[in-house]
Amino acid sequence: MSNSISPASLGYLLGISPSTPLETGDMCRKLQVVFFQAEKNTPRLQCFTASLMNACKILGIRVLSQNQACRSDGKFKPGVVVIAPGAFSDEQLVINRVSTLYSNIIVGIHDEPPPLTETSLPQEKLDRIVGKLAWEMVHISIYIAGDSWTICTMNGGFVRFEGSCPLPSDVLETLAPKLTAQVTPPKPSSFNHKSGAFPAESPEVSADFAECGRLWSSNCGFLTHTLREDLKYRSPFYRKIVARYLDQRSGMSYGFFARQQPVPAPPAIRLKGSGHGVNERELKQTPSICLENRHYVPVKVLEEWLLVEPVPVSVITTRSGCRKTSLNPATDLVAISLDKARITFMTPEGLPENTVSRPSFDTRTILSHALGNAFISSILLAIRPSWRFPEILACKGASMTHWHGYPETSAVPEGYFVHGRNKPPVSCSTPQSAAYSLLGKIEALEQALRKNQEYKGDIHIEPNHGTNIVGIHTLTETAMIVNGTRAALPLDPETRSFKSDE
Repeated sequence: MSNSISPASLGYLLGISPSTPLETGDMCRKLQVVFFQAEKNTPRLQCFTASLMNACKILGIRVLSQNQACRSDGKFKPGVVVIAPGAFSDEQLVINRVSTLYSNIIVGIHDEPPPLTETSLPQEKLDRIVGKLAWEMVHISIYIAGDSWTICTMNGGFVRFEGSCPLPSDVLETLAPKLTAQVTPPKPSSFNHKSGAFPAESPEVSADFAECGRLWSSNCGFLTHTLREDLKYRSPFYRKIVARYLDQRSGMSYGFFARQQPVPAPPAIRLKGSGHGVNERELKQTPSICLENRHYVPVKVLEEWLLVEPVPVSVITTRSGCRKTSLNPATDLVAISLDKARITFMTPEGLPENTVSRPSFDTRTILSHALGNAFISSILLAIRPSWRFPEILACKGASMTHWHGYPETSAVPEGYFVHGRNKPPVSCSTPQSAAYSLLGKIEALEQALRKNQEYKGDIHIEPNHGTNIVGIHTLTETAMIVNGTRAALPLDPETRSFKSDE
């Protein structure tokens, strides 16, 4: 993992706890799991569960007994991952034994094929996965069938493994990150909310969002929306639980379009030869450094330390729950901003009272990309002042496009650099994803510097999840580049990897 920005600085910038594990080994060491089995299990389930339990122990994941995992009232302690093999009646469901909806990740293991077919379109696969999760009231489902097993998650991702039982490497590289990084909506306490504070956007910006959505509408790789009311539930009680978990959103929508507002960033300070007496140990551990009453974050680029002054960033993005491929700019755009870890969410002025406007699950990741752009601009002004990215970001801003697929090599624009392929597979709504977005920006910049090729943007590959394309092109231009090729492919469960060797 890149050590270009310290964990303490990530907390200062993004509100990510320094104890948040970013490496798979650290994830395993922090995990606590309990196996809560149904009354009856098939031999295949029993074999799979025993292998999974053994793999967890080998990796240093703490496996608890039920007594260790539960409080005195019988509910599971917060933070414990509950793995539930078998079929459960309504009364036995694990969701009935958690103290709050966000306290525990629940994993169902089913002796049946996954609810997918070879001919299913990506949207159909997503709807089936989410439908099964809602019926079983779990966050992750594992399906075992003959000589393979498959992990399905709330973001519509599915990963297929050969073999009848999990190997420790499977758990380390794929399952442990999914058990560590929970998909949850942003907590209201984590941001400022300003209703009606976002003024109507310019016709140019509105047209860019609308045309971008139109261009993506014919691409089956852009997953649109799974309506909460279209799902089947065991009872009205569990329907209410899902509604509460989603913060009363109409459903799960996937992907986003965003435009970062123009932001001028001051040049970074090159420490080498500057006369500032800061030792490397301090640079690696301190959240920020104060010089002449201004706060800077230490950033390491190609073995050189620089001090970057964080600036507030703001982004116009699609609201959670809207249909991105059929946008109404008057109601479907919101504004978000970040200033030293504090997020502000603004809804449009004149928004109809019956319109539910919620911040995206991906809010922190979107803002991390915006902050990363500002960091890139500051660094380039110090070490490559002839490159145009800082000027474009200051005058026109940048665009961001996220979808649940991967681009082909031919869809990588010139001057955009790819990163993230080897990072642990987490959802873009998690703290880890926000950290990987910012750290990955520095990795992309280092690629550009090594090649001496002018930096224009980056492509952040999120394994088992999707892609973020961020850079100087407009949303419409990005959509034309990606959809003008055979890009935006659905997630490949066989290879689980980016197709380019770049």
